[in-house]
Amino acid sequence: MDNRIEVREFLTTRRAKLTPEQAGLTSGSNRRVAGLRRGEVAMLADVSVEYYSKIERGDIAGASDIVLDSIARALQLDDAEREHLFDLARAANGPAVVVPRRSPKNWSPRPGLQVALDAITGGPAFVRNGRMDILATNMLGRAFYDQVFDGPGEGNLARFNFLDDRSHEFYPDWEAASDISVAILRTEAGRDPRDKRLHDLIGELSTRSDAFRTRWGAHNVRRHGAGTKNFHHHEVGDLTLTYEGLEMTAEPGLSFLIYTAEPGSPSEERLKLLASWAASGARTTFESQETENHA
Repeated sequence: MDNRIEVREFLTTRRAKLTPEQAGLTSGSNRRVAGLRRGEVAMLADVSVEYYSKIERGDIAGASDIVLDSIARALQLDDAEREHLFDLARAANGPAVVVPRRSPKNWSPRPGLQVALDAITGGPAFVRNGRMDILATNMLGRAFYDQVFDGPGEGNLARFNFLDDRSHEFYPDWEAASDISVAILRTEAGRDPRDKRLHDLIGELSTRSDAFRTRWGAHNVRRHGAGTKNFHHHEVGDLTLTYEGLEMTAEPGLSFLIYTAEPGSPSEERLKLLASWAASGARTTFESQETENHA
């Protein structure tokens, strides 16, 4: 990806989203755009118009943390957006300062990590990378995301979201789920702009999905730490689940996510039913393998 283009489009879209009223300025009557002008951002950031214009054109290399902080405050960036701006600046300063976050292509969980996943029986638990590849799961996670693995998704949540029609049923609020999916990929692209596999995924989705391509152009980013989501699983129906995402310090760039249901809720009962269904499927597979081994 061209870092200068990424910087320019990110700052331009952030500036366009912030109105003068939100920034505490008077809008006036001769404005041709709803968002802020470059000069207004420069004034709020306490830098010259020439210098801010230079940065917004993509020439961000060498910008100090103080200047980046000032611009982030002027544009009222949230934590994820501020982090993304700093990631873009680090990338512009050269590969030596970019923290590698990619996992090996044939990554597999350490035995202890898989044991930790398997110890979680009350909800789906899984490990994913910034490209949204599901790398490891517990049994319930495999059953929960079975359609992600057995179709166009090929184990990737973004590919499932945009290339598998079943995702529209799995995500009752498909539009919001799609926004989140793209924002996570956009965030990862800022963190590791030299990840060829990420570039390939973005290229594939941009070519094959208009919905992805439109969202990618919005340059939205976000942290995916905690929250509540609604799902519709093809075996057990509607589920409302709370999730917690943990960054894995031993595996930079990977996240450990756990979904749980409110105790005593219909969703908890349906998760138990899904666990029973998953266990039955595992037993059937095991029994089939045993039969083959003794044949």
